[in-house]
Amino acid sequence: MKPILQTHALTKVFRGVSAVDDLAFSLEKSSITALLGGNGAGKTTTLSMLLGLLRPTSGSIYLFGQDFIKNRFTVLNRMNFSSPYVDLPQRLTVRENLLVYAKLYGVVNPTNRVEEVAASFRIGNLLNQRLRRLSSGQKTRVSLAKALINKPEFLLLDEPTASLDPDTTAWIRELLRQYRDEQGATILFASHDMREVELLCDKALLMKEGRLVEEGTPKELLEKYNRDNLEDVFLQVNRKKKKDD
Repeated sequence: MKPILQTHALTKVFRGVSAVDDLAFSLEKSSITALLGGNGAGKTTTLSMLLGLLRPTSGSIYLFGQDFIKNRFTVLNRMNFSSPYVDLPQRLTVRENLLVYAKLYGVVNPTNRVEEVAASFRIGNLLNQRLRRLSSGQKTRVSLAKALINKPEFLLLDEPTASLDPDTTAWIRELLRQYRDEQGATILFASHDMREVELLCDKALLMKEGRLVEEGTPKELLEKYNRDNLEDVFLQVNRKKKKDD
């Protein structure tokens, strides 16, 4: 089975500084993968290129077997994105926001689909409230509902459980796992929550200074570094001196 996503020598340079340097990885269908790294590691730049928001300086991205850099508009309706750090229109109600995105993605029966995702994320009672009146946790759930509005085959998430309490976080993890199983979706998410990665992910990619420095299943990484948890693995990898990378 061919990977859903493949990157080759993916590089992005800003004013002579490489934010992402020679990045190569692939994602299998129906997998959940974490993109890890400290501040400045290149995670956000990588996600931006995978969304088509930034054009790579060099390298390639193949998504669903197509050259994403040249033909991104042919596959954008098959993917979606969520981040608690990217605001939806604050003056619109939750319902209006979800309807706008449903129509942008060409969703059939958008009104019904809004009701479905609202029920899934338990935001039915918020549908008629303006987004600016919601708490951070409520906005996070609305953003996630928006990300699933078109039933994407490829889902990119940036800190998907930020601002959520532990009980809601556990529930969202299970909802994402269920969505993957039911839709056969591929999920890539950036997170600083190592426990979440251990519980949810099939694979983890660790970036440092724009480069991919480690990858594997959580179990493989724990065994390789002889650690009890991924947080200790992350700290060990991230604290290595550059000459040891």
